[in-house]
Amino acid sequence: MRTLNRLLLLGLLATMPVVTLAADDAPSADPDVTIRTEGDKTIQEYRQNGFLYAIKITPKHGKPYFLVRADGTDANFIRSDQPDMLIPSWKIFEWK
Repeated sequence: MRTLNRLLLLGLLATMPVVTLAADDAPSADPDVTIRTEGDKTIQEYRQNGFLYAIKITPKHGKPYFLVRADGTDANFIRSDQPDMLIPSWKIFEWK
């Protein structure tokens, strides 16, 4: 019986570091916000798990506006205050 208890305890201790490492890699619910200034604009970049999904631009004179992803590419952002431009487009098939 003592041998069984020791083996169970050893097995439990062997799996403890794996469980704590898996908990550290869990995705966060809060976005990461990077704030920088370019000229007379303040730019805030919103990232979720390293994925840039929105940019808020606040000019010195004028109303702030958001740029959101139009599709899956990194460089294709459009203004969110133009709702007729937000057309979903997914690549289903591609021939080369």
